[in-house]
Amino acid sequence: MIESAVRWLLDVLSVPDVGLTSVFLISILSATLLPLGSEPAVFAVTKANHALFWPAILVATAGNTIGGMIDYWMGYGAKMALAKERESRWFGWLQRYGAKTLLLAWLPAIGDPLCALAGWLKLPFWPSVFYMAIGKFLRYVTMTAALLYVPDGFWRSLVNLF
Repeated sequence: MIESAVRWLLDVLSVPDVGLTSVFLISILSATLLPLGSEPAVFAVTKANHALFWPAILVATAGNTIGGMIDYWMGYGAKMALAKERESRWFGWLQRYGAKTLLLAWLPAIGDPLCALAGWLKLPFWPSVFYMAIGKFLRYVTMTAALLYVPDGFWRSLVNLF
């Protein structure tokens, strides 16, 4: 059931006319606690149309930041569920460095829970969003630019390998 729903969603989002819309939606979903990556979508759109490099980066940053905001509010509302984790080092980091810790919101497997923990600790919302957005923007610029500089022959050989 879930597999068919995911397959349907990916089919809908792969329509070429909705490239930036797809990037936006995938970026929101991948910033939540769902195991989904948005970098392949950003790369595909920018590879297909180099003129969309900056629009795709900005749309992905906005979507991923909104997803981080969703994580923040989920954490804000999950105070009781995470009460036993209060002694972990992540809480210590967040309490010590505050919203600036969310510059690390781009990290795989760590970033999204950091956003939720920031909400749980009730860190200031707008500074948290600001640092989230900076980290996510830098990730998209770095990853997409790096992927665009990889020669096309590498991608073809990789596809042939599989």
